[in-house]
Amino acid sequence: MRVILVTVIFVILNIVSHLVLAAEVRIRQNFDFDWKFTLSDNNVDYSQDPGEISKWADVQLPHDWNIYQDFVREAGGAAGYLPAGTGWYFKEFSLSDRELKDRKITILFDGIFMQSDVWINGFHLGHRPYGYCSIEYDLTPHLKKGRNVVTVRANTEGGRPRWYAGAGIYRHVWLNIMNKIHVPTYGIYVTTPQVSEHSALVNVVTTLENSSNKTVEASVQNIVVSYDGKEITKTKRMKQSLNANDSINICQSLTIQNPELWSIDNPKLYSMVTEIRLGGTVVDRYETPFGIRSFKFDPDKGFILNNKRIKIKGMCLHMDDGSRGVAVPDRGYERRLEILKEYGCNAIRCSHNQPSSEFLDMCDRMGFIVIDEAFDKWKSGYYEKYFDEWWRRDLENMIVRDRNHPSIVLWSIGNELQEAWNDDNVGVERATMLRDFVHSIEPTRPVNLAGQNGHKSKFSGVADVIGYNYLEARMLSDHKKFPDKSFLITEELPYYHGEEGNIRAYSTYNPWNIVRDYDFIAGGFIWTGVDHIGESSWPDKGYPNGLFDMCMHEKPRAAYHRSQWNDTPIVRIAVYDNNLDMAHGRDLWQWPKMASIWNFPQHYEGMIMQVNTITNCDEVELYFDGKLMGRNKTSDYPNNTIVWNLPYKKGTIKAIGYNAKNIVAEHEIKTSQKAEILQTIVDRTTISADGQDLAYIDISLLDKDGILSQTDNRNINVYVEGNGRFLGLDNGDVRREKTFFRNSLPTYFGRALACVQASRTAGKIKVIVTAEGIATPSIIEISTNQSTR
Repeated sequence: MRVILVTVIFVILNIVSHLVLAAEVRIRQNFDFDWKFTLSDNNVDYSQDPGEISKWADVQLPHDWNIYQDFVREAGGAAGYLPAGTGWYFKEFSLSDRELKDRKITILFDGIFMQSDVWINGFHLGHRPYGYCSIEYDLTPHLKKGRNVVTVRANTEGGRPRWYAGAGIYRHVWLNIMNKIHVPTYGIYVTTPQVSEHSALVNVVTTLENSSNKTVEASVQNIVVSYDGKEITKTKRMKQSLNANDSINICQSLTIQNPELWSIDNPKLYSMVTEIRLGGTVVDRYETPFGIRSFKFDPDKGFILNNKRIKIKGMCLHMDDGSRGVAVPDRGYERRLEILKEYGCNAIRCSHNQPSSEFLDMCDRMGFIVIDEAFDKWKSGYYEKYFDEWWRRDLENMIVRDRNHPSIVLWSIGNELQEAWNDDNVGVERATMLRDFVHSIEPTRPVNLAGQNGHKSKFSGVADVIGYNYLEARMLSDHKKFPDKSFLITEELPYYHGEEGNIRAYSTYNPWNIVRDYDFIAGGFIWTGVDHIGESSWPDKGYPNGLFDMCMHEKPRAAYHRSQWNDTPIVRIAVYDNNLDMAHGRDLWQWPKMASIWNFPQHYEGMIMQVNTITNCDEVELYFDGKLMGRNKTSDYPNNTIVWNLPYKKGTIKAIGYNAKNIVAEHEIKTSQKAEILQTIVDRTTISADGQDLAYIDISLLDKDGILSQTDNRNINVYVEGNGRFLGLDNGDVRREKTFFRNSLPTYFGRALACVQASRTAGKIKVIVTAEGIATPSIIEISTNQSTR
């Protein structure tokens, strides 16, 4: 019995020792917390001035200082009327002898906007002007036992993009501690050159780096692990002699039998686990998620994924999230993608810059096709002064960082380039230079360019897949001229479309009808899927023409694309009225003003109103206060929108959708009375106590019968107590008056959305929501749990 007990103890200790070893061979430490910040630029050596630092604000990352500022009209609509400036960040951390010994330590910034400088213990590590790339610096030579100090300067003055980009360290930061013999960050490249239902050839290139001052002999082994944690196959251990302060690429191949193919509907992922050994000891373990799939863009059949033709139903997205600005915690992106997935969207164009790594991880897991885009402009706009020196490094950063994501099917090298209009060949040569560079380092995906109105065919023709912005009519013509080319719509208007040679024809035949009906068109990307800050005209502080508002509330206008992109039968009622209190935005991107509302002023009584039923059902019956107004076929009307005309009076409109003789969908709108009920619905009642996780609270004003009161808006206040903090309040109206960050705001069409964030201590968050004129507040309790995520 004693022998058995000793044996058991030995086995347990052996397992524990292996777990400890696995945990210590590579440490990726989140570095988001305990930063200090000041919005000033005094050119002080802040690493040596702790007295000054103590006066700075305490912040955690991601952080966007711009979103907290008041609007300044002179700052311009591109930036949402938020001013440029310079800010400093400061963080102390401590290291032990054990952490420093025989280790390489780097700091990785996922994104700093922009013109950043970074110091460690007063030593300047480097400058990076571009605000969207990941930036990694080697700290090792400058570290010391005990206290160390990182300082960061970010400067947004001297030119910003055509949209709101925020300011500061707006993505995660990581401290990476690894053995001197290791795989560098993004040092694994996985490709699947041969894929079938029966087998897949997987090639893996491992970059092995020796940061020590002596030659070593190391072995490399790559192990494929399935999505459920099972080891599938592995390479043999390959020994390699590596000189001091040198690196080498090691190529290996594996075959996977009966692979689970990554697809939009079944986005299965594998992991490539790379182990580096010195002798029999594992000194590094690097894990790389990847997917197995085949795809191509065909000049006649469009986009083909795993030998199946797929129509890309896409949205262009900027990266801000309403009152959180561009400092979006991971849950913010996750919630957005969940809503878009349910809506029927299957693709995202990252406009006009590479997104965060976490965003792409989510697209991999959730089954989205992605266009990863490097630049808006080249030798014009805010990037012009950086292009010659930095384009190669910035483009390579995007490709090397993102090359293992199965969701990415196109590398976009630019959007609406000034060079596209040139008669000379300078633009063609520049485009060719970028395209060939991409092909040289990542040849498994085609290169895309997005061409604007009037672009030269010789310029856009450089791309492997040509993107058209709002040019469906020209694309149809170009397909006849260039039948061997592949096409897609990189920016698609949500309602109107133009004619060839007249982009502002304002035809009401929705552009998606064209994308849908022609097989050769790979798909289209709505500009934009979600309202965003910037690209605005006073008093708007944002772009109001998306299918979803900044709260991710689906607009009534979005019913058309839902009917086209989603197989679930729907019918929606929307009433046209150009007097509705809505920001209309720029002309070409507008919709007719519409809302799912039957509350209008007294003087509307008896006025004929256009009522629309938007549907993917075969037929729709419409009832007005119980009286049948008719039954119409959807096919008799354009844009899946049946038009009805009703004289206004208070009451109820109900639409019933039929397929054959079966009722498959219903929708009704009613005249509401004054708001008397404050309703709050939280998306999750338990979140992680990790200092990052979010809960969203949907706020609605209802009348005494429980009907949404869209015309009796009230001021809302949100207070947060306990183990969390207030993070934002939005109402979907881009015409904010003072600042984006405040806990008091009127509802808009009866609704608002609050966001709270967990602390790093498990417990309870208490959220108190009050509404002007409603006596009873709403109290929401949210639990925070250490093990949720």
